[in-house]
Amino acid sequence: RKIRPHFLLHPKAECHFSNGTDRVQFLARYIYNREEYVRFDSDVGEYRAVTELGLPDAELWNSQKEYLERSRAAVNTYCRHNY
Repeated sequence: RKIRPHFLLHPKAECHFSNGTDRVQFLARYIYNREEYVRFDSDVGEYRAVTELGLPDAELWNSQKEYLERSRAAVNTYCRHNY
């Protein structure tokens, strides 16, 4: 896939709460040119490519243990902390 000269990379963090803070889901979505290409879902526990463009990032971020653990901890450090 050819990268365009004008692009927009938009990271988006989301917290989804059910029953107060009993059930919390953290999503980190990465959007390139208005298309989500990779995401972290705390229910899954790892980064997943949404499109082919996201495969290299998902593989890299999943191979970095500290980075992955920080993403997993975001349910508490980001979501519950800001509830």
